[in-house]
Amino acid sequence: MSRIGKKPVELPSGVSASVSGQTIEVKGPKGTRTFTATDDVTIAVEDNAVAVTPRGKSKRARQQWGMSRTMVDNLVQGVTEGFKKELEINGVGYRAAMQGNVLKLNLGYSHEVNFTVPDGITVTAPKQNQIVVEGADQQLVGQVAANIREWRPPEPYKGKGIKYADEYIFRKEGKRK
Repeated sequence: MSRIGKKPVELPSGVSASVSGQTIEVKGPKGTRTFTATDDVTIAVEDNAVAVTPRGKSKRARQQWGMSRTMVDNLVQGVTEGFKKELEINGVGYRAAMQGNVLKLNLGYSHEVNFTVPDGITVTAPKQNQIVVEGADQQLVGQVAANIREWRPPEPYKGKGIKYADEYIFRKEGKRK
């Protein structure tokens, strides 16, 4: 029995959901998001809440039950609050700046790195060593943050590079003479 799947997803005021077949569409102040569930679950909108129920007793149906409920909850959270990832840049001369729809990164390479921001995502650089990625799609926000971090992942000796704000870098001691 899925503990997560049993709870219905409450729809806050200003958010509407409609189901057609296995596809649910959620509309809110930050846009419209859709999710197509597998045939193992049933999605129903009732009493200003979305309920997800399994269609059988199989292991796959029980797995999809909790996952589908979480995906619907993420849709509702995305169209109301949105998702946010914060990145920090550590290193001498390392900095970031937004120029239109392009994030310009100086990361110690011989050239400047230009990262084009995809549609549906907002990237800001409030400080030279800080990047904030925001959007309604949790997967896309995480992927954009990972793509930016990939240019210069943090190294364990001095901690130089791009890291998530809540990430801990395990530091190593250098060589001893």
